[in-house]
Amino acid sequence: MSETLASSGPVDASKRTWLIATSCVGAVGGIAAAVPFVSSFQPSEKAKAAGAAVEADISALKVGEKMTVEWRGKPVWIMRRTPEELAALPTLDSQLADPKSERKPAEQAPAYARNATRSIKPEYLVVVGICTHLGCSPSDKFTPGPQPSLPDNWQGGFFCPCHGSTFDLAGRVFKNKPAPDNLEVPPHMYLSDTKLLIGDDKKA
Repeated sequence: MSETLASSGPVDASKRTWLIATSCVGAVGGIAAAVPFVSSFQPSEKAKAAGAAVEADISALKVGEKMTVEWRGKPVWIMRRTPEELAALPTLDSQLADPKSERKPAEQAPAYARNATRSIKPEYLVVVGICTHLGCSPSDKFTPGPQPSLPDNWQGGFFCPCHGSTFDLAGRVFKNKPAPDNLEVPPHMYLSDTKLLIGDDKKA
């Protein structure tokens, strides 16, 4: 074939150039069309992030402070509780609807957080900051004592302004409130003394 093209003169040479050019364009177009088709089988960054675990650096979190990280589109609160706040938790059991997270244990907290402080390390609280009633986000009410919409013996916790549900500093809901369950403790584990992994607890 190469000999035939070479002996065909200037007209055939130009035709050959045109054929080669159109063949290349067609090949490139075919590859371009294939790329979106193949990539459609790959999970998007958004899809991967939706279920991915999230690292949280708690090195700068001071006693009495709270920080928020996002996991699966939900706010996860990490609070470093004071010794006084921890000491007050056992005194509240009689006022709580489900002090030991027994109603829906698997949904409310992993086994390692079904204890008096609902945590791996007593100092740190890790909960999803979404009210279990209708999905509102409760407000911080850490200061103890009488306050509007709160009981006179308030020891600090969270208040949902939507319908008045209250939670203590372990995320446990008080009795006779619209919220049916305690705040969820997500799967988590400590990568080090200053780093938490939210959404994965395989080594916990």
